[in-house]
Amino acid sequence: MKFSYYPGCTLKTKAKELDAAGRKAAAALGVELEEIENWQCCGAVYPQATDEIATRLSSVRALSAAEEKGQELLTLCSACHHVIKRVNEDMRTNADIRLRANNYLALEKPYTGATNVIHYLEMLRDRVGFDNVKAAVKNPLKGRKIAAYYGCLLLRPSKVMAMDDPENPSILEDFIKAIGATPVIYSQRNECCGGYIALDDKAAAQKRVDAIISGAVAAGADTIVTACPLCMYNLDANATKHVLPVQYFTSLLAEALGIVE
Repeated sequence: MKFSYYPGCTLKTKAKELDAAGRKAAAALGVELEEIENWQCCGAVYPQATDEIATRLSSVRALSAAEEKGQELLTLCSACHHVIKRVNEDMRTNADIRLRANNYLALEKPYTGATNVIHYLEMLRDRVGFDNVKAAVKNPLKGRKIAAYYGCLLLRPSKVMAMDDPENPSILEDFIKAIGATPVIYSQRNECCGGYIALDDKAAAQKRVDAIISGAVAAGADTIVTACPLCMYNLDANATKHVLPVQYFTSLLAEALGIVE
């Protein structure tokens, strides 16, 4: 099972653990991640303006590269996944954006949105299967009570991202069960952490973080798990009321699979 893999900038710098654990865990599960050559930053934020073409081009290059190999494009960072999947939808459904992007890039074969973009969690659920993940676990995380934190980028807009129910998601909880731990359900798990305003309005970001962590603590969690580097930073740096360990889901997967980091 092979995928074209887009790591993104943060996984090469501040979130190396998310990437390294993800690669090792994938290999242990028989999944090959073939990193796209000469990938560029996705831009980190999806461009809302339909006349903004330049910031979509790096995503289109990555999507086109995956299409050339006949592979699905797998992402791991929540922000990269969000941007690339939404740009792919633009290329599939918006003729003006598609024409202008292809004119800029002058690709040998114009890209029209044919590549399927899949998140690592979807790969575990829909390609490997959580039952097979469970069967591969060597060190089940028994006794751990883990709160899944989705944030906002994985689930919304729901019709484009199409990963899970945006109001009542379960993919992370099912993952937690597969690695032998107990998922903790709490009210703030799919609400924004305020990461994008942390520099401009730190107090507002702290308020959001405290609400999330307080909810997880009240529900009995001993750990929060996330797929987003920005959420990881914000939950770790801006908590003021409670301190709760925050880990990447790939780190927990690698631990459960018995992979030595």
